[in-house]
This record gives sequence, C-alpha cells and structure tokens, in this order.
Amino acid sequence: MATIVLHHLELSRSTRVLWALEELGLSYEIKTYKRDKNFRADKALKQVHPLGKSPVVVSDGMVLAESAAILEYLVDVGDGALRPETAQERQNVRYWLHFAEGTLMPTLLMSLVHGTAIDKVPFIIKPVVKGILGVIDGAFTNPEIIRNMDFVEQTLGRQSWLAGERFTAADIQMSYGLQAGIKRSPKGQAYPNIQSYIRRFEARPAYKKAIEIGGIPMPE
Repeated sequence: MATIVLHHLELSRSTRVLWALEELGLSYEIKTYKRDKNFRADKALKQVHPLGKSPVVVSDGMVLAESAAILEYLVDVGDGALRPETAQERQNVRYWLHFAEGTLMPTLLMSLVHGTAIDKVPFIIKPVVKGILGVIDGAFTNPEIIRNMDFVEQTLGRQSWLAGERFTAADIQMSYGLQAGIKRSPKGQAYPNIQSYIRRFEARPAYKKAIEIGGIPMPE
C-alpha cells in the first residue's frame, strides 16, 4: 500500500484524522497548512480538493474528504482496528460517525458564527444584531446544544466509550464536537461524564502524539 498523505489544517477537525493514523499505526506523510488572518483555510488546499477544506487524505490515487468517510477508510485499511466486533457496536460506531457532523456540530458552529457576527458588525447596529441573534440562540441554538450534550452525557453514564466498552473510531470522530461543546454549551461544565471521557481520550498516547505533530485542534 502506498503511503497515505494527510493534508492537515492547523486548528481544525483535521487533527482527528491525524490521531486515527497514529492509533492505527499506519505509515503516512503530513502536509500542514496555515490559516489566514480571517481564520480561513489556506487557499492552497483548493489545489488538493475543489472545496479547499481539510482534512483531505490522498491514498492509492484516491482523494478522500469528509472526516467520517476518511475514518471509515482508515479503519478498513488498518485491518479493522478501532472497530468493534458485534453488529450492534458496529452500528453504534456508524451512528456516532454521522451524529458528530450531522447533529452535534451544526448548532455549535451556529453559536460560534453568531458570536463572531456580533463582533464584526458596526457599533451602531450591534445592539439590534445582538438582540436578534440572542432570540435565535434562546429559542433554538442553545436548547439544541443542551439536548445534544445531555444525550451524550447520558450515553457515557452507561458505558465507557460511545460505541460500548471499547475505544473505536466513533470516539475519535466525536472528540472535537465534545471539546467544543463543553466550551459553548449554556450549561458549561455541568457534564461530569463527558469531562471524564475527554480526559480519558486526551490521555491516550496516540492523541498526545497527534497534538505534538499537528497542534491543538481549536484555539484555547
């Protein structure tokens, strides 16, 4: 098998793929891209994939995008590591791979965008914009964040890892959203199971190695 090339963007969810590569012990090269002054991805990424986003993996002549799809590919070439054996646990992994970006991240990103928008609008209209966005967050964004985080908290109250009692690709995929959720949830730190879970995965040698190589996944 040819060496896997990871096109990695600093301060991004791309760190999850780097972590997976370390967990699986796969041979890879990493090409790191910087963010611009507006925190946008380096335009050079468009030479790798038309959307100019990261992560992107190039392997055996294929250009792979989307974290969940990349993780599923890596699990397959990694001889099934990070994937449990039972049908139920495999379905659990599949569920969390999609939940991370399809359910958890959209409202977290909405919350982030709203906060950024308030900072960028002219001072004279800032109170109006803040009021409108505050209504949206109060009626939709914040309740959705709380509901999603509460659901994960309850799940981790029943088992050690998201798919069951074994660490899997689902935990890698969910890591970024939960780290962000702890910061952005209106309930703040009121998630003891999630906090314990984050400490456990951050203590894994492969996670530490990924951070050492690729940097932290989000600003402090």
